[in-house]
Amino acid sequence: MVRKIRKMVLLVFIFSQASYIYLFELPQIKIVDTASLTSASVTLSNSRLSYRAGVASGTSGSSIVTIDSSANADNDTNHLFPSDSVCFTDSGMNGCIGSTAYSVANIISSTSFNTASSLGNNLEATGYAVASQSGSFTISFVTTSVVPLDGDILVTIPMADSANGNNGIPDTNSSLATNGFDLNAIAAADISSTGCTDGNWNTTETISAGSGSTDHTIRVDRQTTSCAAGTTVTVTIDSSPGIVNPAPITSGHTQGSADTYTINIKTRDGSDNTLDQVDIKVAPVEAVLVSATVDESLSFQVAGVSSSTSTCGQTTDITTTAYSVPWGTIAATSTFYEGSQQLTVSTNADAGYSVKIEENDQMGINGTTCDSPAADTADETDSPACIKDTVCGAVSCSESSGYYWTNASSYPGLGISLANVDGTDASWLYDSTSEPCTTTGGGTSTNFCSRQIADQQAGNTKGTIMTNAAQVNSKDIYVCYRLAISGTQPPGYYYNTVKYTATATF
Repeated sequence: MVRKIRKMVLLVFIFSQASYIYLFELPQIKIVDTASLTSASVTLSNSRLSYRAGVASGTSGSSIVTIDSSANADNDTNHLFPSDSVCFTDSGMNGCIGSTAYSVANIISSTSFNTASSLGNNLEATGYAVASQSGSFTISFVTTSVVPLDGDILVTIPMADSANGNNGIPDTNSSLATNGFDLNAIAAADISSTGCTDGNWNTTETISAGSGSTDHTIRVDRQTTSCAAGTTVTVTIDSSPGIVNPAPITSGHTQGSADTYTINIKTRDGSDNTLDQVDIKVAPVEAVLVSATVDESLSFQVAGVSSSTSTCGQTTDITTTAYSVPWGTIAATSTFYEGSQQLTVSTNADAGYSVKIEENDQMGINGTTCDSPAADTADETDSPACIKDTVCGAVSCSESSGYYWTNASSYPGLGISLANVDGTDASWLYDSTSEPCTTTGGGTSTNFCSRQIADQQAGNTKGTIMTNAAQVNSKDIYVCYRLAISGTQPPGYYYNTVKYTATATF
């Protein structure tokens, strides 16, 4: 009987324990289902791989650097471009030697380049030449599950194994699985989160730089309220200082083929259980240097102008060509005759151009030299006779100073004025309102502000008639010639030679 009672007690005890396990233990097991975040992307503002080559030589005071041609992330200068910022480290990658970065001036060969300024220190033969490429990360996704108010977003960014992945120097390794990005000492102030009420994401993000074989993580905590499912969330890591892209892997990389890395994004609950996650691929690759050499150019054209054309406020009487201003037979004295040429200039010179004018002499009969080089004394009374350069008025104009020329009878001769056709490049204008071509000079704004042509025989300096301090494309002016003779001008054939000189300043 006692034995039966003992068996019953034991049976009741076992049943009660099983009931306890069933009733109280099983409900404590928590199962979390995970799904994939949707519409997920990571955009790099700079997708260019960083450059990292071994240094072979570089001497203080010199600008020539030679790199190693094997066993490094970069073994040539193919991915180093003019104007790249490059610095030189010791073998331990302990920052830039002399805390100095240099600009690449030009590439000499596949294993050497010039810096724009001389090196301030000798380079270590076991050190590195690095050109870091950094930029912003824009991470975007749509939540699948609700992120509770004590949950978070966890972003995992690959880091190169056993490297200092937070010093701003690009890292490398033998394979994609062991290579990665450098955090470049980014801070919480460099990170912002939007979507699902921006202010409910904690702005003091937790940034954990990786070490050994552990990757970098950035945690953004949710606060105040939960974030609903189906909401677009964007996490941005800005470009200043920006995360540094890796250099190419040292084994198996082909220039022009991207190295592909995986960035993981998770949403988690308050106990760090994963709610949803997604792996996103990013693929930095070498940039492409697109280069072309543009020759220095200067185009200068002289064109004729037809008769009956309005130029410089006058109507032309003759048709000129690119090589002649043919006055023909002068039928009337003390009368103005008008003729013009059109000048067109194009140049890519940074400092622009100028066009100058000169004549070999005043117009001599049969082209002979005028007796007196001075315009105010050389005239029809010379032997041989000349058609002199005009003096314009009671106060004489010259090759460098204009004056209104309104009286053909009292002040005969040859003179020029200018008008803009396209642009503002004429050195002065026929209707100038600046001294001495103003009403105080005896004229009005519709009068002909004239100058002489610089006379080589008189030793005059060439006169500038067209100028611009920048690059131009097809800028045009009229050079307006005016002629008048007196009633005592001896008969004959008069001529001189006028030259234009166009000069670009590169």
